[in-house]
Amino acid sequence: MPTATILIADDDRAIRTVLSQALGREGYEVRTTGNAATLWRWVEQGDGDLVITDVVMPDENGLDLIPRIKKIRPNLRILVMSAQNTLLTAVKATERGAFEYLPKPFDLRELVSVVRRALSEPRGPAAAAGALPEEEQLPLIGRSPAMQEIYRVLARLMGTDLTVMIYGESGTGKELVARALHDYGKRRHSAFVPINMAAIPRELIESELFGHEKGAFTGATTRSAGRFEQAEGGTLFLDEIGDMPLEAQTRLLRVLQEGEYTTVGGRTPIRTDVRIVAATHRELRQMVRSGLFREDLFYRLSVVPIRLPPLRERAEDIPELIRHFFVQAQSEGLPSKSLDRGALDFLQSYRWPGNVRELENMVRRLAALYSQEVIGVEEIRLELASDSQAEPGPGEGPPASESLGGAVERILRGYFEALEGGLPAPGLYERVLHEIERPLIELTLGATRGNQLKAAHLLGLNRNTLRKKIRDLDIQVVRGLK
Repeated sequence: MPTATILIADDDRAIRTVLSQALGREGYEVRTTGNAATLWRWVEQGDGDLVITDVVMPDENGLDLIPRIKKIRPNLRILVMSAQNTLLTAVKATERGAFEYLPKPFDLRELVSVVRRALSEPRGPAAAAGALPEEEQLPLIGRSPAMQEIYRVLARLMGTDLTVMIYGESGTGKELVARALHDYGKRRHSAFVPINMAAIPRELIESELFGHEKGAFTGATTRSAGRFEQAEGGTLFLDEIGDMPLEAQTRLLRVLQEGEYTTVGGRTPIRTDVRIVAATHRELRQMVRSGLFREDLFYRLSVVPIRLPPLRERAEDIPELIRHFFVQAQSEGLPSKSLDRGALDFLQSYRWPGNVRELENMVRRLAALYSQEVIGVEEIRLELASDSQAEPGPGEGPPASESLGGAVERILRGYFEALEGGLPAPGLYERVLHEIERPLIELTLGATRGNQLKAAHLLGLNRNTLRKKIRDLDIQVVRGLK
């Protein structure tokens, strides 16, 4: 078989030498140049079987060269390498037709493997996601190897409608990744609609997702659109999917299987065209084994799983994240601040249980509360110590002294915050009372060992009223057991 010729363009002589030697040892013929003009001349002449190009070169941006190459030689594969290791670089390279994007510094073994794959895989037309927004405001920050892999995966997904499941601890930025998939994907001109399963009372989830018809329940005086209808043509982000109750899981599965749903109280199926992106901090496989999450839904959602690394696994990104958050704080009117070397070193060794969200909150406090322009390690120690004293430990939950009204207020506050300025469906009063009613009756029946007469007396209800509520709420009554 004839030897493949690889064309390399990079203005760094050392990189050209390293790549030429590594690929030459693999038996390839290699031609190198330090500018885009020579590379373009070779391509125009019909030379080369594969192109490897840098982004920043003295005479032209390598990303701008890709569409010109694809126009005259659509089957010529192009590998892009860049020290501008951002999500936008990866997305632009993929969107313009690059076969693969490699951040610098790269592993030579990985590059050789990508070259082999590029030369051996069947060739077809590249899928384009359409023109990208021109703004350089990046949704994700960090150039660590862990984040580079995330960028590469996201870049490949931008032109698809595949269902994505994002795994990660609280505070790692799962919604930012979901928004990036939408904002840089082919549905960017339609709505991005988030809904947090953990923040919405279980009795309200189906109405929030699918909407309801007039008269579907007490207080439903008008028809209300659900999140699926609001996200039509766009992206629906199901955050904390592990907190979705089983009944709602069944309805969601039908949407994923059949592409249609019915509103609460409705009978006519509604076709839907929505991309689903889900996220969770839970171990869904363990929940499947425990019967808390449907196995068939798990596989439907996990077409492309993405694991976001915790901040402790990407400590090299901390200085860049801190600079970013200080700039944000300054744009909001807070004074300019920075950290000294000792403070940065300390923060890079810290475990960050709250991940990027914890870091962001700390930076904002530093910008607002400290008068000095350069903040040292002692101030950092004080801030982190106060955090650990103020926040409940793992599994502690709300304070033991919290009243019933306080608990309800906390849950409903989270619900309204999850609506992000929107309003819930009409009939909220009756739905909330309905939700509180079930555990109240179940626990009272448990306390009376299933004796409905005693339960009615404790609740202050007529016995027939209690029986009707038990029937309407589908409560199972077991006598003689506590």
